[in-house]
Amino acid sequence: MKRLRRLPSYSDDMAVLTVQIDAKTEKALAELTADGRSATDVVREALLIANRLRRMEVARIEAQELANDPDDLAEIRAIRRDLGEDCAR
Repeated sequence: MKRLRRLPSYSDDMAVLTVQIDAKTEKALAELTADGRSATDVVREALLIANRLRRMEVARIEAQELANDPDDLAEIRAIRRDLGEDCAR
C-alpha cells in the first residue's frame, strides 16, 4: 500500500500567493531555506519584516516633517520660554 504524502492544511482564512522569482531571488530563497525552514515560512517572515521596515520609514519621514514644521518649532520655543528654558537650541 502506497502512503500518501501529507500536505499542509490551510484554513479558509489563509490567502494563497503565487510569486514568480528571478534567479537572484531564487538563490536568496535557497539560502534562507537551507536551515530547513519552508519557503512559506521564509516568505511570511520576509513580508512581516518588509512591513515593519516600511512603517519605520514612514514614521521617520513624519518625524522629520514635524521637526521642520515652522509652526511646531515656534510652539516649542514658546513652551521653552514659558518654562524658562534657554531657547538658543
